Amino acid sequence: MNQTLGVAPNLACLKPQVSLQPLTTFRVGGPAEWLAMPRHQGEFQQVLDWAIAASIPITPLGAGSNLLISDRGIAGLVLCTRRWRSTQFDNAGRVTVAAGEPLPTLAWKAAKHGCRGLEWAVGIPGTVGGAVVMNAGAHGGCTADVLTSATVLDSASSMRSLTPADLGFRYRTSVLQGGNWVVLEATFQLEPGHDPAVVMADTLAGLNQRRATQPYDLPNCGSVFRNPYPHTAGSLIEQSGLKGYRIGNAQISERHANFIVNLGGASAADIQRLIRHVQTEVDARWAVRLQPEVKFIGEFSIA
Repeated sequence: MNQTLGVAPNLACLKPQVSLQPLTTFRVGGPAEWLAMPRHQGEFQQVLDWAIAASIPITPLGAGSNLLISDRGIAGLVLCTRRWRSTQFDNAGRVTVAAGEPLPTLAWKAAKHGCRGLEWAVGIPGTVGGAVVMNAGAHGGCTADVLTSATVLDSASSMRSLTPADLGFRYRTSVLQGGNWVVLEATFQLEPGHDPAVVMADTLAGLNQRRATQPYDLPNCGSVFRNPYPHTAGSLIEQSGLKGYRIGNAQISERHANFIVNLGGASAADIQRLIRHVQTEVDARWAVRLQPEVKFIGEFSIA
């Protein structure tokens, strides 16, 4: 992280050498060489223009879930959207949301408006931007089911509106993964006209179910592995006798085997080794190679 980055703009939202641990749900990871948390389009554009002009790599960051950041940190600019929030409903059940809006917050807002379609999102610890990138989903619902368009910035700082067909949605992924795209906002088409009390009750029921079956009490990233149809990753891991297995302070959750929890002071390297161990053990027993749903960011050892 010793490259010359030029003169940074004098913006309150931009800071050098900031620990990313508090910004991830795993509570691990090294520092960002530069961290920007813009609050509006003007700040966002200034920071982005500076990074592009200086050829600085840009890593988007939302709620910090579904990812594992290296203990070495991230070179270049980490562009965090979580302060950029807004939600606008129309009378036809269409809602346009800024990338930094938390999914649970959006799910409750939709319920209060009597709109169905986002009940599944209430327990997902991510943002709207992250949901678009990874096609987030739960309980049989997913982003692709309700998204009508997403506004993104490409690597040339050009704003583009993409449809679900453009995004190439598949199970827990889209064409935005692995690319140099930044989601600005998304528009969803929901089902309006329902009794808000009933939708809120259904949303609460979904949240209570997740809380009862998933480890909300300890830092984690959400589901670690994609489900290898027709199996579930959790069942294969559990039947391999790995519940409770730990490396350092990273542990396979006793409550749900497709979750890895940070018992306190775990490193990203601990978690990476535990992920590799699970893959090896499940492959040896079931001849199934589990694919991570969690995204690795930064430099990791191969082992």
